[in-house]
Amino acid sequence: MAWFRREDASLPSGEQASRVPEGLWIKCGACKEILYRKEVIQNLSVCSKCGFHFRISARERLAMLFDGDWEEFDESLVSADPLRFRDTKAYAARLKDGKAKTQSYDALVSAIGAMEGQRLVIAAMEYGFIGGSMGVVVGEKVTRAIERALAESLPIVVVSCSGGARMMEGTLSLMQMAKISAALARLDDARLPFISLMTDPTTGGVTASYAMLGDLNVAEPGALIGFAGPRVIEQTIRQKLPEGFQRSEFLLEHGMVDIVVDRRELKKTLARSLRLLRA
Repeated sequence: MAWFRREDASLPSGEQASRVPEGLWIKCGACKEILYRKEVIQNLSVCSKCGFHFRISARERLAMLFDGDWEEFDESLVSADPLRFRDTKAYAARLKDGKAKTQSYDALVSAIGAMEGQRLVIAAMEYGFIGGSMGVVVGEKVTRAIERALAESLPIVVVSCSGGARMMEGTLSLMQMAKISAALARLDDARLPFISLMTDPTTGGVTASYAMLGDLNVAEPGALIGFAGPRVIEQTIRQKLPEGFQRSEFLLEHGMVDIVVDRRELKKTLARSLRLLRA
């Protein structure tokens, strides 16, 4: 018999699991500080050390901006998968995964409610659903949100958080840019305010259409905002981009954004801006 025999080195039952509950701490994406998750959530998902803004879901955004209860509409619109698209996975399967992950049928939640007593429409994009990409359903929901604002003479806020147009729907996704822009022109004719709130990231066809068409273009600190990504631009022009290029502060300095607002001041700032725009 061998003088050495390997025994099972696993811990006794009850000691295998970590004594620290999973998800109790979160690491800041900027300063790398380890933060207590509950405190981060209480701080509206902003790092208390450096002010880094974590991404939040569309429903968290709506709960943050509305006074209390809000009414979601057009929530049952679903993509028909017109191209029967498949890459590493069928598009239909990606839609199902997105629904399971976000509890939404597509990458935008539109709702009506009140902000500091002012009734308005808010359409918030959901990055967790296929990168917040804009397909036919997102385009239709934004357009319907604008049309509801028109019908009820209300202002509208659209919160962008997107990788751009959805490649799985081809040209149909690009058509949404023109459709939404035309609806916004009708809103402008009716002299109803449209505030565009850009969060990290706002890129591609969303930036090239409604995200930059606001009566007031607002951005959160440090948000990536642009059409093509910085690496693509560097490879195309073969030049090093300036420090902070395509970040909200850079765009503010160069006149592409009107104001950069900390998330903790956002509701108050938007409400005050709407009162001024409606005066």
